[in-house]
Amino acid sequence: MLETSPPGATGGATGSRTQREPKYWALKQHLLDLLEALPAGSPIPTERALAGEFNVSRTTVRQALADLTVEGRLHRVQGKGTFAAEPKLAQRLQLSSYTEDMRAQGREPSSKLLELEERVAEPELAKLLGVRAGAKVLRLRRLRLANAEPMALETTHLPMARFRGLRKHLSAGASLYAVLRDHYGVEMERAEETIETALAGPQEAELLGADVGMPMLLLSRHSFGTDGRPVEFARSIYRGDRYKFVTTLNRP
Repeated sequence: MLETSPPGATGGATGSRTQREPKYWALKQHLLDLLEALPAGSPIPTERALAGEFNVSRTTVRQALADLTVEGRLHRVQGKGTFAAEPKLAQRLQLSSYTEDMRAQGREPSSKLLELEERVAEPELAKLLGVRAGAKVLRLRRLRLANAEPMALETTHLPMARFRGLRKHLSAGASLYAVLRDHYGVEMERAEETIETALAGPQEAELLGADVGMPMLLLSRHSFGTDGRPVEFARSIYRGDRYKFVTTLNRP
């Protein structure tokens, strides 16, 4: 049976506040200990079994499981159960393509083309791409996979006038950066990237195989070529339960 802190126990830096450990939190810690000994893909006990073993309600069990799922420690499959998740992919922050990143980690990258269309650039996007407002841009939307598992949803905008005929080179699912290099002589030199958090909406959740409301990592990248001209503006939504980013910090 799970235990909570005794009524007189103190916690926090001040030592003056009385706290009780929530039952779901205690259960979560027990499950974390269990996961340390389980290989990825191993099933964990059902909600009913956990509720009976630890003498808590099904609601308490669901809350603990939900926390661990959001944190990427559990993987829930509708109709099949809950399993120990694989470790998150640790991706270094660098100016490389998704294809290069996945191959560097020994995974097979692939993409599903969801949308490829011409659009008129709004003033803000036009400024980012170095074109006049109202100019044509190419909007490329792709589902990114690693070993056939959905990992990210990526939307990229590129100036049409600079990359005419780009459509035919992308139809085979080739790396965008490789196409720009091989067919247009464009080499990437630098990019400004921001990382934020977002919650998965219904469409993102369906495409990425996640739950609605699942925390996601939202990346915005503004890339420039060696000639100093802007090349792309891309926004990518990565599964927060499967991905984490790593970088090296140097003291200025």
